[in-house]
Amino acid sequence: MDGRVTMDPALEMALLPYRRGFATNPAKGPVDECGVFGIYGHPEAARVTHQALIALQHRGQESAGIATSDGENLYIRKGMGLVNDVFDQPATMEKLVGHMAIGHVRYSTTGSSRLGNTQPILIHSRRFSLALAHNGNLVDAAAIRLQLEDEGAIFSSTTDTEVVAHLIVRARKESLEESVIQAVNQVHGGFALLILAPDRLIGIRDPHGIRPLQLGKLGDAWVLASESCAFDTIGAEFVREVAPGEMVSISRDGTLRSQTAIAPAAPSPCIFEFIYFARPDSQLEGANMHAVRKEMGRQLAREAPAEADIVIGVPDSSISAATGYAEESGIPYELGLVKNRYIARTFILPSQARRESALKLKLNPLRKVIGGKRVVLVDDSIVRGTTSRYLVSLLREAGAREVHMRISSPPYRHPCHYGIDTSRAADLVATGRDVPAIRDEIGADSLAYLSIQGMVDAVKRLGSSSPHFCLACFTGEYPVPVADSADKFCLEGGFCGDD
Repeated sequence: MDGRVTMDPALEMALLPYRRGFATNPAKGPVDECGVFGIYGHPEAARVTHQALIALQHRGQESAGIATSDGENLYIRKGMGLVNDVFDQPATMEKLVGHMAIGHVRYSTTGSSRLGNTQPILIHSRRFSLALAHNGNLVDAAAIRLQLEDEGAIFSSTTDTEVVAHLIVRARKESLEESVIQAVNQVHGGFALLILAPDRLIGIRDPHGIRPLQLGKLGDAWVLASESCAFDTIGAEFVREVAPGEMVSISRDGTLRSQTAIAPAAPSPCIFEFIYFARPDSQLEGANMHAVRKEMGRQLAREAPAEADIVIGVPDSSISAATGYAEESGIPYELGLVKNRYIARTFILPSQARRESALKLKLNPLRKVIGGKRVVLVDDSIVRGTTSRYLVSLLREAGAREVHMRISSPPYRHPCHYGIDTSRAADLVATGRDVPAIRDEIGADSLAYLSIQGMVDAVKRLGSSSPHFCLACFTGEYPVPVADSADKFCLEGGFCGDD
């Protein structure tokens, strides 16, 4: 046996009830994300990783973890909460010895929010000791896991990352790199994966490049990260994007070796990174996020003008688009909403009740700015409608005469299965509703979205090198086929729900 997992036709049939709505878990709504960071060849690898994870904190606030290696042994610390909650004692960092490390901040896109699902995950086998950190989602993880369990595998978490770990250990290849290549060629989806062995660091990106992974240098040390803002924080130099399907490996001599691990497909980086997820100071695919978002706002003003007195943005993710809209329209931009910066991003909180509660604490209107005014409220997206409905109500209570909602992306109508937690179409306010119906649902005087073509053109005008993007959440056209796909809880005991 060569370690390859094949799908038994009988198992495919057995999975159908789970894929057709036999789910017992409550519906959950969207979320990217996770952030990953890796470093090789630095005497204070854990400290640098800690700083980088703080820079990536916006990508996940449920849990954080760091694994290190001194060339012989692996060490790990992880826990629930923010980076500084998990690493709140100097003694904790002192135990993470070694010159190489990987780190992870998590929002649960597959598997529930609990300590057992925190990353990096650590595995020991006869062949390998490994730590793995993963951003993304594997669309076939549930089916592969059932097959592995049927063959005797034992899992300690409900994450798809552990599925990859089992595939690596089971591969019958001479080297770790060959085992990783065999493993990742058996899974499908969007992923950026970091693997730490006692003597090496490996990074790999999915063949469509859906999830981001970037390469940099910090002196003589190599670094890998989800976003370039992590490089800026630690003083590293951005080198390049890890190419779709590429695997980079750094071992004892510090030499980086690159090879194609998975045959690259049509490049399809996630467009939502440009709209919302990545920090404004990050650069992805050759484009700066602030500049791209500002251009989206300009294009939105061209496509959807409004008669109004002021333009305001929803802090912080929509400020760039709002300033672009104001400049293009000639309507003055004002600070209309003040953000409590100690509240997590509501889009990536793991339950509807927590999102609604956080909104009340997160934003406060400036009544003297808003009172009596016709307001253009620019936001980057409407997903469930929770935030938009609340914001429109908040502005009216603050005395706004009219509220005109403008969205710097198209209607979000379809679930994402590649690392954003929008796995059920029923949770999306735009599914089954036209724009007037969505306007009525959120209570605005008018509502308009940026067109798909306008959005893509804005990204390309600002320097993106990618010819194509993953637009599945807007178009329903998935670059990686998803047949009757499951929601994020499909590994919680095998229940895989339909959309």
